[in-house]
Amino acid sequence: MGEGATSVEERRTGPLIVTEDAELLDDLLRLCAAAGAVPEVHQGPPGERGGWERAPMILVGDDAARMCRGLTRRPGVMLVGRDQDDPDVWRRAVEIGAEYVLRLPDSEGWLVDQIANAVEGVGRSALTVGVMGGRGGSGASTLACALAVTGARSGRRTMLIDGDPLGGGIDVLLGGEASEGLRWPDFARSKGRVGGGALEESLPALHGLRVLSWGRDDEVAVPPQAMRSVLAAARRLGGVVVVDLPRRVDESVAEALAQLDVGLLVVPGELRAVAAAQRVASSARLVLKDLRVVARGPYAAGLDEHWVAQALGLPLVGDLPTEAGLASAQDSGAPPGGNPHGALARFCAAFWELADAPACPDSGPARPRVGGAR
Repeated sequence: MGEGATSVEERRTGPLIVTEDAELLDDLLRLCAAAGAVPEVHQGPPGERGGWERAPMILVGDDAARMCRGLTRRPGVMLVGRDQDDPDVWRRAVEIGAEYVLRLPDSEGWLVDQIANAVEGVGRSALTVGVMGGRGGSGASTLACALAVTGARSGRRTMLIDGDPLGGGIDVLLGGEASEGLRWPDFARSKGRVGGGALEESLPALHGLRVLSWGRDDEVAVPPQAMRSVLAAARRLGGVVVVDLPRRVDESVAEALAQLDVGLLVVPGELRAVAAAQRVASSARLVLKDLRVVARGPYAAGLDEHWVAQALGLPLVGDLPTEAGLASAQDSGAPPGGNPHGALARFCAAFWELADAPACPDSGPARPRVGGAR
């Protein structure tokens, strides 16, 4: 991980729970576990100095509200109980300075979200880039791997997500198919919130980044809600997220496209590839507003990267360079982009540098364009 990356232990420190109600405590512990948080539990206000003030959030049971009167007023205090018809609940909330009054089980889903937000912090969401091929064999997965490897090498917290169940597993390109960690089948039933820290900790670590790929068993369909939950968790960690996507846009792929900041469409320089890419682009643009072209040679007579981009009506990122010896390097265990001096790594490094540049106030989002050094 890059400098400044928060440790899993620091990131997952959970809320302060104050209650003597064993049944309520069981429910709150369950909700904290769903948010990937480890709470601190007290039967009354914490005795140590500053404990009340330091907690990322505080969950006070109805039974313990009277013990919390007179404590320092602060944001993030929630009064939690089960009695839907308690006429005095608002008075107790005012007495302890609670921002919210929650009744279980009705508020469980919302509370899990708030716990996860509090313990993971409210920072800048990850810059999320999706890569799609204009046609089969365009090199989209290779570019996705190279972007992730280059991003991690630069010190960015990086996650690579394989969104193509028929792609053979992107961990193979990284030489990590045997690495320990969870794969998509382990997340396929995810419907609620996935904790960002728990996700990161569970995935294989390869070349300084975390990778979510497919298993080696039969194909497992990822429902749209699972794709949404996993990508949202990855984005909350900050840094960069790279998603390798298939050309066919189904409901799950549409969920991934909806969370991208920018999409890259890799298009070989030939007429049939451009024609195929037009169909892919038309589907993707129904969901994704910022779709750009990465052209790839060799080019048919009369074509170049500018012609490809103009034919598709999309902004041009650049010409994807051809790197000699890339296939043999992968056979030796080196991932795409593994050579920091190689043309592919230089292309990706230039993309990240421009993607991080602030946009001009009147021009909208920056549109990185990288040269095609070969």
